[in-house]
Amino acid sequence: MSGNSSQLQVDGKTIDMAIKKGSIGPSVIDIAKLYSQTGMFTYDPGFTSTASCESQITYIDGDEGILLYRGYPIEQLAEHGDFLETCYLLLEGELPTAAQKADFDYRVTRHTMVHEQMARFFQGFRRDAHPMAVMVGSIGAMSAFYHDSTDISDPQQRMIASMRMIAKMPTLAAMAFKYTIGQPFVFPLNSLDYTSNFLRMCFAVPAEEYKVNPVLSRALDRIFILHADHEQNASTSTVRLAGSSGANPFACIAAGAACLWGPAHGGANEAALKMLEEIGSVENIPKYIAKAKDKNDPFRLMGFGHRVYKNYDPRAKIMQKTTHEVLNELGIKDDPLLDVAIELERIALSDPYFIEKKLYPNIDFYSGITLKAMGFPTSMFTALFALARTVGWIAQWKEMIEDPSQRIGRPRQLYTGAGQREYTPIGRR
Repeated sequence: MSGNSSQLQVDGKTIDMAIKKGSIGPSVIDIAKLYSQTGMFTYDPGFTSTASCESQITYIDGDEGILLYRGYPIEQLAEHGDFLETCYLLLEGELPTAAQKADFDYRVTRHTMVHEQMARFFQGFRRDAHPMAVMVGSIGAMSAFYHDSTDISDPQQRMIASMRMIAKMPTLAAMAFKYTIGQPFVFPLNSLDYTSNFLRMCFAVPAEEYKVNPVLSRALDRIFILHADHEQNASTSTVRLAGSSGANPFACIAAGAACLWGPAHGGANEAALKMLEEIGSVENIPKYIAKAKDKNDPFRLMGFGHRVYKNYDPRAKIMQKTTHEVLNELGIKDDPLLDVAIELERIALSDPYFIEKKLYPNIDFYSGITLKAMGFPTSMFTALFALARTVGWIAQWKEMIEDPSQRIGRPRQLYTGAGQREYTPIGRR
């Protein structure tokens, strides 16, 4: 490999392949013509060594623990900005001016209402339906209610669909929550900011006034920022793959939400909380650490390590601070789950076994505790993740639609099944 190209020797034939360089991060070898030149494909389960697209949105350096949105460190955005500012950045590529921010906030706020007939749509679900089942169905159903913004070739319709989803996702998530606990839906209030509005729709009841706690609102807003995008993860890749066929934007986001529902992806914070509850107390930690180190034991520590981050998850540092702020605000001084979490974190950062395997605490480790303290049941955790990740999905979908090199996704395979054979009539089998 040298210069701007690399060479591959296949059956005595030399193949030249271009090397493409990113603005930061590793370069890639362009193998687009590999099959036409060699009759062979690459084999890459999970696509972990394959760049499926070119993107200018999010950059991750897993070895160094770096996460950038449009070049801005996640720590700075979470500390100094709010979620809608991050939404504007991901969608438009630059941080908004004061006037642009005011206009964007205004437009999002006034799109938070959903079509009134959607309330009847919810009644078709069982009362004990999982909120994510309701979310996946209702997101997909939006294309039936807002069919005036499904033409992906029209930039204006793409913009309207994007604004609608960012604005209405909190309303849908709150409606899913209210429906599963048997409480009446609460309409959005234009006088409140994005996250405060969501908290009110989740926890207000008609019988009394509800006052939003600014500490909790800021904490949840920060959680939304941390989850807004994460490069070409499973759900984002699903959105891009669905969008590559020309599917309408609501269908694409519903596909992403369905993928996010998996416990290895969006359900990881729920799994981490269940693990802390299983451990129960600090005294039980040594036993569970031993189980985690035992290769023959099926127990696994959830909330440690990450598919991408081989260092400390930068989002986890922010979440740790946020968790303490929430617990202090709510007067939770001696939370057994937090005690277990802090001790597990100490062990993970000092035990040679964890250090060698780079099993550092990730964002899911802390976010589950924080959301539980706020009053959300574990079944809502992934729905909150979907709410936050919607803007990332939309930004990635929009970038893909506007990319002239975009083609319909069509991975290849290594076939290992039966060779060609003749059909046998049923009487002779």
